[in-house]
Amino acid sequence: MNMAGDILSHPNRQKKIHILTLDTVLADDVYERIHHDPRMKRYRLINPFPDVTYIHKAARDTVSSKVLILDVRSETLPLLQRAYTKIVGYNRRDLNRLCYIILIGDGPAFQAGKSLDCFVLYLVDYRVDYSPAAFFYDPLLHYEPKLPNMGIDYEFMISASIPNGLVTYFTGQPNTTTDTVRRFYRAVGENREVKAQRLQILINLYDKWLSKQFHGHKDHVKALFSREGVRLASEKFHLYPLFFEDWVHDLMEKPVNKA
Repeated sequence: MNMAGDILSHPNRQKKIHILTLDTVLADDVYERIHHDPRMKRYRLINPFPDVTYIHKAARDTVSSKVLILDVRSETLPLLQRAYTKIVGYNRRDLNRLCYIILIGDGPAFQAGKSLDCFVLYLVDYRVDYSPAAFFYDPLLHYEPKLPNMGIDYEFMISASIPNGLVTYFTGQPNTTTDTVRRFYRAVGENREVKAQRLQILINLYDKWLSKQFHGHKDHVKALFSREGVRLASEKFHLYPLFFEDWVHDLMEKPVNKA
């Protein structure tokens, strides 16, 4: 890694957002949610080809973006760790001043009946590594059992299927792949009423699933559905895609702090 990236500031940030993931379905969801939000029509969205080499090459270009959205799911993180380390290095001096990182991940392994405290150590590691402005937990990335961290030469295929734990909650909905589910719930091209109805369906679905997983912890589960998210000890996280566009917009519009 070019260590100069750790000490240089890059104050000439543009109205630009980098979306970094190997998952084209997630990339499309993030891209379209931002692109079709009328508040963010003028933002430039950069979505590198979903390949480790291309994302490595894109690392230097991130110094001109104000928001970086990183997919840190356990399956692909080992493949992207070196690229992400470069990206953080290039932007380190400006984090949470001139630019902001949003993470989307699959959360820790957890067992039904446990508390959400299982997220604390998981989130601490990401705070140390990335200093994110926000972490979004995405249930559609949460496959069990968790895969062991593989080396960089590990060949993988991102699953098109809904995680097993969620399948029964999507019963009756057509073509339940992650792609069709994400398309249905982002409801691009639909009117406000349809968008609101579909969002409420998703909220009700996740509420049932999370309440089952973390029964006895209703207050924490309820907090996950708020814009502020849930705070556990010193850590906080949010539920994707609830209020995701709001967070992106607010971070993009934060006044520049060059101090």
